[in-house]
Amino acid sequence: MSGSPAAKGADPDVSVDLLIIGAGPTGLYGAYYAGFRGMSVAVADTLPEVGGQITALYPEKLIYDVAGFPAVRGQDLVDRLAEQAGQSNPVYLLGHGVTDLDDAGEHIVATTDAGTRITAGAVLVCGGIGNFVPRELPVGSDYLGRGLRYFVPRLNELAGQDVVVVGGGDSALDWALSLEPIASSVTVVHRRTRFRAHERTVEQVHASSVRILTPYEVEKISGDGSVSEVVVAGPDGDRISLSAQSVVAALGFIADLGPIERWGLELRRRRILVDRTMRTSRERVFAAGDIADHDGKVSLISIGFGEAALAVNHIASLLDSARSLTPGHSSDA
Repeated sequence: MSGSPAAKGADPDVSVDLLIIGAGPTGLYGAYYAGFRGMSVAVADTLPEVGGQITALYPEKLIYDVAGFPAVRGQDLVDRLAEQAGQSNPVYLLGHGVTDLDDAGEHIVATTDAGTRITAGAVLVCGGIGNFVPRELPVGSDYLGRGLRYFVPRLNELAGQDVVVVGGGDSALDWALSLEPIASSVTVVHRRTRFRAHERTVEQVHASSVRILTPYEVEKISGDGSVSEVVVAGPDGDRISLSAQSVVAALGFIADLGPIERWGLELRRRRILVDRTMRTSRERVFAAGDIADHDGKVSLISIGFGEAALAVNHIASLLDSARSLTPGHSSDA
């Protein structure tokens, strides 16, 4: 399925010039640039949406360090990057964690946790800080996709609803503030009295119409088919029943290198060590963005874009020696 997400378990065999692991900003830009260099490309990510940490943690935050944007909302940047990448018709494998990378002559064969096999001439790892898995809400897991969610990439999906946001960090309060103008009601439930979010954000929530319940925990989620009620319990055993059509569990994320540690790559400071061409210690495997490390490394989104382009240019030459390492400007096309 080109240019759009593939369902987990679909497309058991995919063959492309380049496999990009990670659908964050660096991976999306790498997908566009690989297409510009004439390569077919697949993008795999453990998360169900493109955007990586931005979509998962701060889709509504303004980002100030991207060239050409004095300030840009996180999700707007992701949407623009996805639109740009769409020009290359990438095969998206979302919800697919790459578990194995095996050498196969002039190719790498990658296998995902869904059993999908991707044969590629080269691999570009743009995995941010590694696997990024949301911390699960202890109760109500049966309602995942039926009112319970861990991401809010598009706020309008919750317009007019009674929303319960669970958590006390920046993501929880950012989502609560962003949803307040469009939701019927917003309630924040946090198991501690104090929030972990930035002080100004906490002040904004207290000054808003958002209902705050602390210290409370979600005891039960119920509903016929989809969420309709959330019961929260306080430290003294008191219980409050909340009408809700959506529950946003913003409990943080677990980030680890996962299978990357088994791929035979040289690591430094829990990142993949690369040379000045973004090559790793393994043949046909490159890395860019936050997951890559080299002397003088600066972790900025804009730096990740440049690293992805640098890697793709060297990959293009690797796969076809007739391709120039310096392709000229996109405006020359």
